[in-house]
Amino acid sequence: MPLHLGPFVRWRSGLVLTWICLFSSGFTFTGGEHAATVTHPLPAAFSDLLPHFLVEPDDVYIVKNKPVTLTCRSTPATQIYFKCNGEWVHQDQHLIDRDVDPATGLPVMQVKIDISRQQVEKIFGLEDYWCQCVAWSTTGTQKSQKAYVRIAYLRKNFEEEPLGKEVALDQEVLLRCHPPEGVPPAEVEWQRNEELIDPKTDPNFFITVDHNLIIKQARLADTGNYTCVAKNIVARRKSSSATVIVYVDGGWSEWSKWSPCGADCTMWRSRECTQPSPSTGGKECQGLDLQSLNCTSEQCPQTASGAEDVALYVGIVAVALCLTLLLIVLVLVYRRKKEGLDADVADSSILTTGFQPMGIKPTKPGVWAPRRAARSKNSHLLTIQPDLTTTTTSYQGTLRSRREVTGKFSVSNGPLLEPLPNGSHTLHNGKLPSDPNDFMNRLSSQTYFKTLPRDNVNTSYGTFNFLGGRLTLPNTGISLLIPPEAIPRGKIYEIYLTIQKKEDMRLPLAGCQTLLSPVVSCGPPGVMLTRPVILSMDHCSDACLENWAIRLKKQSYEGTWEDVLQLGEEVVSEPYYCQLEAETCRVFTEQLGRFALVGESLSMAAAKRLKLLLFAPAYCSTLEYNIRVYCMDDTQDLLKEVMQMERQLGGRLIDEPHILLFKDSYHNLRLSIHDMPQAHWRSKLLAGYQEIPFYHIWSGSQRTLHCTFTLERQSLSTCDLTCTLCVWQVEGEGQSFTLDFNISKDIRPLDSDFLLMDNCTPALAGPSAFQIPYLIRQKICSSLDTPCPNGADWRLLAQRLKLDRHMSFFASKASPTSVILDLWETQHFHNGNLNQLAAVMAEIGKQEAMIFLVSDGEC
Repeated sequence: MPLHLGPFVRWRSGLVLTWICLFSSGFTFTGGEHAATVTHPLPAAFSDLLPHFLVEPDDVYIVKNKPVTLTCRSTPATQIYFKCNGEWVHQDQHLIDRDVDPATGLPVMQVKIDISRQQVEKIFGLEDYWCQCVAWSTTGTQKSQKAYVRIAYLRKNFEEEPLGKEVALDQEVLLRCHPPEGVPPAEVEWQRNEELIDPKTDPNFFITVDHNLIIKQARLADTGNYTCVAKNIVARRKSSSATVIVYVDGGWSEWSKWSPCGADCTMWRSRECTQPSPSTGGKECQGLDLQSLNCTSEQCPQTASGAEDVALYVGIVAVALCLTLLLIVLVLVYRRKKEGLDADVADSSILTTGFQPMGIKPTKPGVWAPRRAARSKNSHLLTIQPDLTTTTTSYQGTLRSRREVTGKFSVSNGPLLEPLPNGSHTLHNGKLPSDPNDFMNRLSSQTYFKTLPRDNVNTSYGTFNFLGGRLTLPNTGISLLIPPEAIPRGKIYEIYLTIQKKEDMRLPLAGCQTLLSPVVSCGPPGVMLTRPVILSMDHCSDACLENWAIRLKKQSYEGTWEDVLQLGEEVVSEPYYCQLEAETCRVFTEQLGRFALVGESLSMAAAKRLKLLLFAPAYCSTLEYNIRVYCMDDTQDLLKEVMQMERQLGGRLIDEPHILLFKDSYHNLRLSIHDMPQAHWRSKLLAGYQEIPFYHIWSGSQRTLHCTFTLERQSLSTCDLTCTLCVWQVEGEGQSFTLDFNISKDIRPLDSDFLLMDNCTPALAGPSAFQIPYLIRQKICSSLDTPCPNGADWRLLAQRLKLDRHMSFFASKASPTSVILDLWETQHFHNGNLNQLAAVMAEIGKQEAMIFLVSDGEC
């Protein structure tokens, strides 16, 4: 900037002492007699003072397009200029005001400048825009504090919105809220039914430092719609309302007095479910509301017996004798007809359903299918038509022999199906309950089902006995295999499998810990199992155990989470064991309960798999067009949840999912959009990118984490959209989506349903739940469990199936082969190839493999 350079002559006692050059516009010099004139001379007493600031510029925010003004005021000052981001502001942009302090006589100078939004945007993203003023006096200069100028904004979408819930009376309630990103940061307040919540006037409410609302003890009056409100100097945003319902479970009143003894020698008493009465969806009282008791002979009124009473009793006895004789005759006839039947089990579906498991699509050419065994002397056992009704069949009770049978299956290496011993067995055949609500109601009355969820949307259940079965939660990757003989003979269990999604079910995590799997419950807890069941669930780690300490956690009866297993340090004598595959975790457990997989990184190389999904409106009638980018753990249950949520929002998938490895490097995740045709589209994003904090992703506690890009088209006729969307971890891996489609006529085959193809039956009981038929399985186990000198036993089977890492675990079981086959069943339920298993058996040198090698042409 042009500055006036003028000499200032300092006089003392009439002598010229020195010449000083000073930047000044307030002094002039005349050369005749070396005299200097000063426009605003300083009094001699203050000529040695440095300038000090009366007003310094403060941080300011630009709201919308309105410029901001920075002010600087100093005394004693002869000049003041602003410097912004290291460059001097032109003097023409300064508004200068000079004055004299009447008290001291010192000159006072005030300078103002205006800063526009365009000036700030020119350097946005490189560094913050700042300004400071520099003041001069005859002695020297002083600099003011830096004032930062920022563009104020408040995004529309909350990073986490409160979720509705049902809670019992007096229970603590936690409603989470993470406001939208904004500058300055948004202030948060809460509303109930559109009225402001003030914790000062109602101490039952508490707002945490991270903006969550806590209701210390839920009251009936706390039922309502809760909204999180975020505001700053730019805007005010409201979250979606979360409905909180406070319910009251019913309670009994005292029993009434016993009634007088009636003519039937019975007295009664009753009670009512009124202390309190159930309300707002609370449970009804459990138990009887009416109770009877036989009266003693002294209390029972005596009645005279006459001839008519004798005749009545004689008639009743005669009818009873006739019915008894008739029943005996029918039983004898039935047993005579059943004599001589040569079958080990009356229901042939035990043999046949294993060859074509229910819930699996019909076989295709080249895939194993049941065929006639023309060359087998027991071929009649293989050609029985499968009983297709066993899809919903569970076998209740045991196989009981009517007469003693001494024949047993041979343990030799001969043909698998030998003539069955002559004997008849009865089989009690039941079915799974057809009404889910009936099952849930029956379970809720039993004390050991306290952990069963109130809803059955994400729950599968079934009735099982010693024949075992399988529970599956479709499209979640979660299943529970109940092997044969896991349930003791003579026992019948009603078993459930569910995903826990509520906030109070999440695990407390600390340090570098992260949730790697869904929280899964199977129960009822406490039931006796004679061998381990296998719980399968997805995980999102990179499966590199050298970078992780992965632990299996189980919730105790008291509600605390305990470590029951660390992968790689399993103890075979414990009731838990785990196999970690690339994307799935198989948990062997002899105790049912609530489980989750938690990982703690051992190095910064540890990584989680994130699934990136892009959604947009299926129909858009406005100029604005939103693209939602989900960054979630790569597990099928989360994929299902997002798909269902987007279906409700009217969204559709606009590109194929991508996988990103997110490392424990403490670096955030960034998202940006590029290469849009500027003539037709523009992004409303103020910054160059959006950013998700590292911990929000690493903790795994925010299930459906996403960012939204709001685009604006120039007119409603603009429908073709091309752009590139990038997602990357700072100093880490990244992925990009190249989009090129018509937002109104998109015909690409990206229907979200194509990702949800698991249509298996949620519950399969008995042989239909397994690929390998029950009797064949028994024969294989008998043949391979016995150690062979040449190693042709279960050890070779485990090696051929690439399961030899678990040799010590298999060896600790009574039947190692059965555990190996259980694991094979869980791994190959959807794509099991019995020919492949038969080939392995042939390599081992067992003739049992021949049962699988049946050609399609012989069926």
